[in-house]
Amino acid sequence: MSENTETARTVTGKVISNKMDKSATVMIERKVKHPVYGKYIRRSTKLHIHDAENACQEGDLVVIEQCRPISRTKSWRLVEIVGHND
Repeated sequence: MSENTETARTVTGKVISNKMDKSATVMIERKVKHPVYGKYIRRSTKLHIHDAENACQEGDLVVIEQCRPISRTKSWRLVEIVGHND
């Protein structure tokens, strides 16, 4: 599915909204260490993805890959649905 010979950047996240047509919103969570206190903090990023078949539902765990810009906010596409995670 990649446009070039290099492997596209892929991440795993949870679908939080699929109300758009052929699009969904995915939340990517990561843990970063606080520079002073050393405690791990959860940080999240919301990404809009291209879902051509409207396959994913809210709560699904999905793998997405970076691609060329499809619209103003979408530059990621759905690779596969890993499972349902409520």
